[in-house]
Amino acid sequence: MLLLHVPAYEELWFRQKMLADGETMSYNSAWGGAIHFSREKWTKWYDRWITNTEGKRFYRYLLHEETGIFVGEIAYHLDEAEGIWLSDVIIHAAYRGRGYGREGLRRLCQAAKENGIDVLYDDIAADNPALKLFLDEGFEIKTYREKTVLLKKDL
Repeated sequence: MLLLHVPAYEELWFRQKMLADGETMSYNSAWGGAIHFSREKWTKWYDRWITNTEGKRFYRYLLHEETGIFVGEIAYHLDEAEGIWLSDVIIHAAYRGRGYGREGLRRLCQAAKENGIDVLYDDIAADNPALKLFLDEGFEIKTYREKTVLLKKDL
């Protein structure tokens, strides 16, 4: 149903659109909500996340196979300060509730495992509705922090 797609530079319009959307970024409200991802930021971001990942970053769009529509993004990166691999799954609000988050999270875990990662974490807001999804997909609560929950999954 979903394909993992390495975005071309010109396709960063979708990331810009998602990050600017208040409903899509509502999970991020404690940290400011929507994020301004202007075209001026694209080159540096693209170089870091797509061109020169240094084996520390993975990023893909979720592309609906039948319609050719981007529905979200998945990523992970090495948090060097903590020494852990942190995951990221964002589904555009217009496409939520259709199982894309679950499939995206599964595909992300699979990609991480294939790339030699043994343990994947996510640090999400304690009130984020996606917490249940992560727990259902085998993540467990490692630590409660002030406003977040650190989740862990052995791959």
